[in-house]
Amino acid sequence: MFESEVKIRVRYSETDRMGYVYYGNYATYFELARVECIRNLGFTYKQMEDDGIMLPVLEFQIKYFKPAFYDDLLTIKTRIPQLPAARIYFEYEVFNESNELLNKASTTLVFVNTETKKPCSAPETFINAIRSFYD
Repeated sequence: MFESEVKIRVRYSETDRMGYVYYGNYATYFELARVECIRNLGFTYKQMEDDGIMLPVLEFQIKYFKPAFYDDLLTIKTRIPQLPAARIYFEYEVFNESNELLNKASTTLVFVNTETKKPCSAPETFINAIRSFYD
């Protein structure tokens, strides 16, 4: 299984009237975590798009346990628990500075050919880069 980690400082504009991180902002946090996860494998979203592959989100699920607040330093742990095929599945855990689990989430993205707009297999170079984590 491939794992990566990224830290994000909560900005004031990301909080709601109660002082909590607004729930919709977590989708943006997870996108950032996903981009960095893929970058840690030696790839970029831009590179994949330039090579004719898009990765739209098919599914997003989240379960909240505790809120995050303005100026908290969050750690997002991202996992790719299975070798991708036409879809890639990510799992996330968000922790505060006290190492308390704030939420768990997952996203499923689909590899889509830019020209045909149809699902396709993950690029061979990507599979080759990640395969060793699943053997």
